[in-house]
Amino acid sequence: AQVQTQSLTIYECVVCGDKSSGKHYGQFTCEGCKSFFKRSVRRNLTYTCRANRNCPIDQHHRNQCQYCRLKKCLKVGMRREAVQRGRMPPTQPHHGQFALTNGDPLHCHSYLSGYISLLLRAEPYPTSRYGSQCMQPNNIMGIENICELAARMLFSAVEWARNIPFFPDLQITDQVALLRLTWSELFVLNAAQCSMPLHVAPLLAAAGLHASPMSADRVVAFMDHIRIFQEQVEKLKALHVDSAEYSCLKAIVLFTSDACGLSDVAHVESLQEKSQCALEEYVRSQYPNQPTRFGKLLLRLPSLRTVSSSVIEQLFFVRLVGKTPIETLIRDMLLSGSSFNWPYMSIQ
Repeated sequence: AQVQTQSLTIYECVVCGDKSSGKHYGQFTCEGCKSFFKRSVRRNLTYTCRANRNCPIDQHHRNQCQYCRLKKCLKVGMRREAVQRGRMPPTQPHHGQFALTNGDPLHCHSYLSGYISLLLRAEPYPTSRYGSQCMQPNNIMGIENICELAARMLFSAVEWARNIPFFPDLQITDQVALLRLTWSELFVLNAAQCSMPLHVAPLLAAAGLHASPMSADRVVAFMDHIRIFQEQVEKLKALHVDSAEYSCLKAIVLFTSDACGLSDVAHVESLQEKSQCALEEYVRSQYPNQPTRFGKLLLRLPSLRTVSSSVIEQLFFVRLVGKTPIETLIRDMLLSGSSFNWPYMSIQ
């Protein structure tokens, strides 16, 4: 289908009806269906339908049955051979930020190193540049900029999860459960990775307290939570964690069997173990002179949960999304199959 505007023809995705981003693999599709088809073909994935193999595939249901979504992709004429003869994923790091310590790119025949490479390639944009993008000329981040930076880091975490190996193949309910539980831990890891400026904390605290006046006792408790957040970020930065290690740590955090209502706990546990093994192999090969490094990295993870998700919400997101819970945003992003749109947010 197509919609004619004054000077522009807008095509709909032939698979789900969302707005097309162009012609992909022979048909006009949205970015979500393009990525799903490419991932399915390149990894030679097979899916199972839990219903009658005729599930509705539209904007609101496209993530609920991968079998029927792939079936529809093929039915409307998307071509497998177009994916296979297309440009393969680059073997060189495309952001120049995850080279190995010996100068070689992270790409070898080891399966686990290949797994890390896929984790890294899923990063939507270079986290190291977040901070500089939001800096004002006097090198001080205003509240609006720091909130935008925080939103970028949150959306980055969701977008990254949707593009890493194995996560998109989980049931959508499991994807939602995992991200709703771990988003604040992923946020802390991203904050450390992009060296979020911590001198803005007092400014943010003042803004948060102004938006929601508190008693003296609650103010003290709130400031304590900010201090805990700062400590976790500083401890990670002190370890000089590299990009490959951050990606593995995020995967270990994400694939947790602690999430409620998982349909296949054993599978999620195996993915966490795979991520942990990949990190161990990487650290052993890249930091042979730091025999305790792997243990130190793992020991940072349990304390990430000491950072209050409600405080992160109040500090960084109240001004952008009001009273909308972050868990609701995450669920909507996953169910819609696309990143949450900035126009839906407004600086309060």
